[in-house]
Amino acid sequence: MREGEHLSAVQTRLLPMGMMELVINLHEDSIPLFDRQSRVQRGSTNGTMLCGTHSENFIAQVDRKISVMGVHFRPGGGTAFFGLPAGELHNENISLDELWQGHAAELRDRLLKTSLKNRFSVLERFLMQMLRSPALHPAVDFAVQQFQRSTLPTVRAVTDQIGFSTRHFNQLFRDQVGLTPKLFCRIQRFQQVLNLLALKNQVNWMDIVFTCGYFDQAHLIHEFRAFADCTPTEYLSRRGFHPCHVELPH
Repeated sequence: MREGEHLSAVQTRLLPMGMMELVINLHEDSIPLFDRQSRVQRGSTNGTMLCGTHSENFIAQVDRKISVMGVHFRPGGGTAFFGLPAGELHNENISLDELWQGHAAELRDRLLKTSLKNRFSVLERFLMQMLRSPALHPAVDFAVQQFQRSTLPTVRAVTDQIGFSTRHFNQLFRDQVGLTPKLFCRIQRFQQVLNLLALKNQVNWMDIVFTCGYFDQAHLIHEFRAFADCTPTEYLSRRGFHPCHVELPH
């Protein structure tokens, strides 16, 4: 969970992380939605938004002095709160009202009336009340843990350990996590790159390629274009305060 106050308005690309996110705007009662190519506003949600599991980046408007609360659900963890397969929310950002009806407005109202130090406990209790389904399937839970290791195993190796057919496992994983296992692994590897870059003052791209298991530098550039809509060098010049934030020029 997080809460923050941003100091200037800027459009920012939010890069995929392989998990759902809940966003609650405590400053204004709407959250704008933008076309990721034209950057033109195409609509808005009310003061709450659920971001499904993304394999594409999307644009957020970081407004001046805006107080935001958010929850990053662990991969597959969001499904239990929203009552539908995660795959149906792939690359979608929707108003939480569409899933929780009046409960979304109730949550936001409670948070607005609660002191800053107590907001996280209020949010946590509310989420527990909205819990609708059991935890992750053990096979998916095991696979997620394996796919988040620093040395990524192959999807085939994990599927063989689980003992499911490839087709059955792919469908089960997509229903609960929102992505196919292969796409989830690509995003985890990309996240490894971003986290390594955040730790380095001087970047040796061939070291990054080798450490993160890419075939070559062209493969790495391809993944940056796929997930960030920019080259690795452009990413370094535009990254924001979070590794998954790429600030866009005005």
